[in-house]
Amino acid sequence: MRLAARLVGQRWDRSENLVFIASYLADSINSECGFSRTKHSESQFMRPLSQRGIIGHSSRVIGHSVLGAPLEVFECTSTSAQALIFAGIHGDEAETTLLLSRALRLLSPEQLASDVVLALNPDGLARGTRGNANGVDLNRNFATTSWSSDPTCFRWDREGNRDVVLSPGVSPASEPETTALVKLVADRSPSIIVALHSPLECIEEPARSTVGAWLSLQTGMPHVEDIGYPTPGAFGAWALEQGHSAITYEMPNDQPFRMIEAIHQPAVISLLCGKFPR
Repeated sequence: MRLAARLVGQRWDRSENLVFIASYLADSINSECGFSRTKHSESQFMRPLSQRGIIGHSSRVIGHSVLGAPLEVFECTSTSAQALIFAGIHGDEAETTLLLSRALRLLSPEQLASDVVLALNPDGLARGTRGNANGVDLNRNFATTSWSSDPTCFRWDREGNRDVVLSPGVSPASEPETTALVKLVADRSPSIIVALHSPLECIEEPARSTVGAWLSLQTGMPHVEDIGYPTPGAFGAWALEQGHSAITYEMPNDQPFRMIEAIHQPAVISLLCGKFPR
């Protein structure tokens, strides 16, 4: 009834109603599962709209990209972060950086309970390429037991074959962006790490946790142990081998961004504020 009341007898604004439908469907999915979806109204946040054009959190440079761009982490004020959330490890997944940035800009410094890296691959984001400036897929460059020197391939478009070739690096952790993230994890020891990706639309977590199940219920995306193909040298595998709890959060990219944000921003804000089940 709520959906019908919204749409019947009103001027059809496709953009606004798509956002409403997205939120409605996410609420319905979680209701069927017996779980209440986290909701955030903007009045909960201390930063007024006029201040959200800039990030109001202090940052620390943890390294530099191949081309010399600073790799920044926005740290919570606590000595122990509830989580580490990072985006933009693949430069062709810019929507992950935008979603995370917009959520971060809603919060005041005292509300932030997690550490945030908005763009792990700034060179790739600037160029629109999946790999870094060396042509390396950073998510195949971590020192896992499965790391391979064989080229890694990805799809040019979602329906195509994996015919586009990138390097996994000349050796494990050969890239400055990789080593910066590894050192950050060692320095901060977050209780959980969430890597934002697109477009597979799932919560991937080999060692299933309460947080992963919660994210699945929050977003309506399936909670899976793997994405169906090998990923040697991936960050998630490295984190697991190092004893860290890590989740790959694969958001969609084939919808209007406002729809994506309507569904996924509440979960991301909860991660940033440390308000998630343990």
